[in-house]
Amino acid sequence: MSTTAERGRPRGFDADQALDRAVEVFWRHGYDGTSLSDLTSAMGINRPSLYAAYGNKEQLFRRAVARYAEVDMAYAREALQQPTAYQVVESFLRANADALTRPDRPAGCLSIQGGLSASSGNEQIAEFLAASRRSGEEALAQRLGQAVEEGDLPADTDAAALARYVMVVSEGNAVHAAAGASRGQLHSTVDLALRVLGS
Repeated sequence: MSTTAERGRPRGFDADQALDRAVEVFWRHGYDGTSLSDLTSAMGINRPSLYAAYGNKEQLFRRAVARYAEVDMAYAREALQQPTAYQVVESFLRANADALTRPDRPAGCLSIQGGLSASSGNEQIAEFLAASRRSGEEALAQRLGQAVEEGDLPADTDAAALARYVMVVSEGNAVHAAAGASRGQLHSTVDLALRVLGS
């Protein structure tokens, strides 16, 4: 006769740890390329436990992206606290280049790889990821706008365009990292990007 633990979650089930494993699976295979079997195997739980703890695959993916933003992209929030616009951008792009090439994580970025090839019927995944990236860009634009108001950036600086430029560099580096670019190569790109801001 099955026990409750066998039917549901295993004893000692750690929801955050299981979610971290889901993050990695989605990161490596994308939303469409990830099966429920991939997820349950990596997370160490069965399907009823997955549904009970996280909902369906899409709900789990959304939670995985939120977890990724909280843990793997904490550096983005920290960068916004830097005292000058230059330091904000440098901190963000340098930490991003390091994060994209961590040896203990898949190369690249979950928010880019996760939905690059969303199939028909899953367009909402690509839209969700795009909205997530836009949110980060808007936070950066707001911080750079503050720098303009404080006189840290020239008065005629288009804060939204500058934030978009920084995100283009970041997202481009993510694509190149996934294709095998080294950390040093990404930092060389950052060096060039920072010339836009001067020193």
